[in-house]
Amino acid sequence: MTILHWFRDDLRLGDNPALNHASQLAKTAYVYILEEEASSLGGAAQVWLHHSLSALNQQLQGNLLLYKGKASDILPELMETLNAERLTMTRRYHLAGVKTDAEITETLSGLGKSASVISGNLLWEPEEIAKQDGTPYKVFTPFYRRGCLNAQPPRLPLPAPELDHAAIGVNNALPLEELGLLDGSHWQTEITNDWEISEQGGHSRLEAFSNASGSDGINDYVDGRNFPAKTNVSRLSPYLRFGQISAHQAWHEAGKNKRPDDRQLDIFRSELGWREFSYSLLHFNPDMKTDPLQTRFASFGWAENPEHLKKWQRGQTGYPIVDAAMRELYQTGYMHNRVRMIVGSFLVKNLLLHWHHGEAWFWDCLFDADRANNSAGWQWIAGCGADAAPYFRVFNPVTQGQKFDPDGRYTRAYVPELQDMPNKYLFNPWDAPKDVLARARVQLGKSYPFPIVDLKASRQRALDAFADLPKSKI
Repeated sequence: MTILHWFRDDLRLGDNPALNHASQLAKTAYVYILEEEASSLGGAAQVWLHHSLSALNQQLQGNLLLYKGKASDILPELMETLNAERLTMTRRYHLAGVKTDAEITETLSGLGKSASVISGNLLWEPEEIAKQDGTPYKVFTPFYRRGCLNAQPPRLPLPAPELDHAAIGVNNALPLEELGLLDGSHWQTEITNDWEISEQGGHSRLEAFSNASGSDGINDYVDGRNFPAKTNVSRLSPYLRFGQISAHQAWHEAGKNKRPDDRQLDIFRSELGWREFSYSLLHFNPDMKTDPLQTRFASFGWAENPEHLKKWQRGQTGYPIVDAAMRELYQTGYMHNRVRMIVGSFLVKNLLLHWHHGEAWFWDCLFDADRANNSAGWQWIAGCGADAAPYFRVFNPVTQGQKFDPDGRYTRAYVPELQDMPNKYLFNPWDAPKDVLARARVQLGKSYPFPIVDLKASRQRALDAFADLPKSKI
């Protein structure tokens, strides 16, 4: 008998319950399908996926079958060809994926075959964490502190199984290049420079973060994670998004050298809790990518300004910390969480542009953008999501830069035009005297842009607009 394991967002061998289940039953074949009916991947995600599949195929000794198209058409035919009796797959939570999995399960049943959908990418399944009345939580802190931490503790990670590869004998599978994930651009090459895109790369990141010495890594996570120039964030998000490490592995590896009540460990694990919360929100609100969780925002009067949007996307707003973050995003496929909040606030409040624009740009440029976290994060910063930032919370990019990048190391790395600007004026160069600008070789409006909006006026405009919203959330 042959079992077929369908890889999706679980591109790993270690701690993969569905793959383990398959390996215990029979010889195993492996497939990945680039599903055309699903929401299209962003440009950065396509790059990450290409390299991930290459690495996974090497781990599987060249036995990974690749296809492109409609999974509900491809899988039944493939299973007939392989004479496979069962399909295993890791559970997913977005509506299109859930519907596809149900359709495939039904089709296979009609062919006398079976499908197993097995949990593996979350610490707790959405149905496991509920209020006393059985309804899902809508606020993070009780969700995590009362719900998650009072539920069954996360299980220990499973070891990678000893795989017995099935003889595949399939001649219609595609070579990786024919999935069309890469277009040969310099951007796609350069964006991967700082990343080892593989399961091993994920574990290397996790181990370096968890076992750091001094004040690096998790040892100063509570405070250090707010400073984008410091080495205190894990940078695990792309690996978690594609399942090259599991949340269980991150949870337990981080705790190996820490007391259970350690403050640094607690806050890091609570960030994993935010991921759980986002997936819970997506599970119970399948239209979260497009529809505000607080329905009073449905008719909010967002501005339309394509020029402002383009300058925000390109890191040309005239606010150095915003521009640094947006350039980091485009150059590296990643953005530090502190500056994610700053650029998000600037877009939806100072520019009053719809959060959909930010969600779409992050979806295209971030390695780690997924349906749950990306949508939940943008709804949070826009004030229309669950447990959202209040409308009157507007991040000031000048004071945020001064506070969280005090020596300008992060900002200067991505805004080299301001390399010689003294710290006093780095985040507000328009206030610098002419002689200071001259010594720093900065020509506002030429070498670096003037601010595209006035902070005080745009903040007040946002406060007035948000204050006019209906009070009820229903």
